[in-house]
Amino acid sequence: MKAVGVDLGGHKIAAALVEDGHILRRISEPTSGREPDGILSQIAVMVKSLGACADCPVGVGIPGVLDADRETALLLPNFSGWNGLPLRKMLSSKIGLPVAMENDANCHALGEGWGGAAVGMDDFLLLALGTGIGGAIVIGGRILKGFHGMAGEPGHLVVGSGEPCGCGSHGHLEGISGADALERQATAMGLQPDLKYLWTRRTDPAVAPLWDRGLDHLAKGIASAIHLLDPQAVILGGGLSRGEDFLAVLRPRVLDYLAAPFRKTLDLRLSLLGNDAATIGAAALTRD
Repeated sequence: MKAVGVDLGGHKIAAALVEDGHILRRISEPTSGREPDGILSQIAVMVKSLGACADCPVGVGIPGVLDADRETALLLPNFSGWNGLPLRKMLSSKIGLPVAMENDANCHALGEGWGGAAVGMDDFLLLALGTGIGGAIVIGGRILKGFHGMAGEPGHLVVGSGEPCGCGSHGHLEGISGADALERQATAMGLQPDLKYLWTRRTDPAVAPLWDRGLDHLAKGIASAIHLLDPQAVILGGGLSRGEDFLAVLRPRVLDYLAAPFRKTLDLRLSLLGNDAATIGAAALTRD
């Protein structure tokens, strides 16, 4: 069976026509602003351009907190005007096809579990290091949704103090170590807000404080989650994780914060499906 998977991001939207976990066709476009109507229309056009037929369902990964029934957006920290919208119904109406909806990081985890870094694992944690920091927790082979459907938000672990977060609160991990936050910090430091470039200069005295702070708080968040969940592995995806030697730089920081027994079991690895993980996982939503 064929299905379309869509990954909505703050900077780009990726969509793919998927069959049995394999991508047949893909398309990617810059996200047209952050307003709901324009973006939903953009997604509909992208889905149709992939040649989705009348019996081809669509799965969509949303970068935020959804209700337990996966019908309504409760909190999209990096998008304005989305909270409280019945997104699944709106998307289905725009596209004209059945739509399943899930948190984007949960889709990422489903993709990695289907054919990526987590194949064969029943208990793992995924962090998607992008515009913000998404996450997914898999326990006993199933996505942990929590009683209210809001579980799996490592980006909102409190590791700081007064730093503003897009969710409206403060001191959260993504408000310090997410790409948007790092770009704001770079600008405030008089640096070019190009994280790919700044990563190549991470040892320069002018740049090092940016990464020291961001990686230190990221390591605190990962270590805290490991202490709480004791996962088989922690999988890192998203654009930030693709920097050269990213794991080699981050791993010692995580180890430093771990209690001794957890240091022996640390398995920190990169997503294998890269940018395709969330789209494949979104398509996998329609299998249920």
